[in-house]
Amino acid sequence: MADTAHRTSALPNQGLFAFADRLRDKWPAIAAVIGLLTFWQLIVWGFSVPTYMAPSPVEVLNAFRQDGWTLWANFWPTLFEALLGFIFGNLVAILLAVWFVHSRTAERAFYPIAVFINTIPIIAVAPILVLIFGNGIAPKIIIAALICFFPTLVNMVRGLKAVTPATLDLMRVLSASQSEIFWKVRIQSSLPFLFAALKIASTTCVIGAIVAEWIGSNFGLGALIIEATYNFRAPLLYATVFTAALLAVSLFSLVSIAETRLIKWKASDVH
Repeated sequence: MADTAHRTSALPNQGLFAFADRLRDKWPAIAAVIGLLTFWQLIVWGFSVPTYMAPSPVEVLNAFRQDGWTLWANFWPTLFEALLGFIFGNLVAILLAVWFVHSRTAERAFYPIAVFINTIPIIAVAPILVLIFGNGIAPKIIIAALICFFPTLVNMVRGLKAVTPATLDLMRVLSASQSEIFWKVRIQSSLPFLFAALKIASTTCVIGAIVAEWIGSNFGLGALIIEATYNFRAPLLYATVFTAALLAVSLFSLVSIAETRLIKWKASDVH
């Protein structure tokens, strides 16, 4: 009974120690952020920088308080566009990568086309899509998907091909079918590569959605950035940019959490 009571009383302490360890790992980043904000505030005060040029952190914080509802209302369309673009862009890239691995002819035919499309600046593609699909939500989702597509395609093809010949020979000796080789070997080897691409796509999909909103939209964080810029509302502009950055960081964190839950190992050349 005494041992049980001792273990029970030790559980809260273990939780506190774990929290302290996590805080110890994060304190350099927290200290850096606080230092940069303090430096920013002192520069604005010391040189009397006009608000329309560079607002202080305090003024940006006031913009979050005064225009919180505006930021919140424009946050959701951008999140919706970014998420759908992330899903569709990565899904198409994964399906194409599987096709390329199983068909050398398809890879030789369509991989160069994918490379060519990726070389076109997204800011140049956006007006074309707006002309074709109108000024609704469809071109914004397509642009967010396009900006996610190529990194995932490249990494997924590389991951599916990252199986050693010895492993493939072993599976054939064990009389494994092509389906079993694909699901038990190729997919498993591709997951680290896939998540490396998904972490990139989780941030770029937000960029794609915002760029699409710049071209023609009355809603979303991109449209709010344009409106705040043209009306010299610098505190709102900075608050909107920070909101977009927090959205991208949140999506990146979610993908990273999923990676740690699903992948217990990584190849040496995957980071």
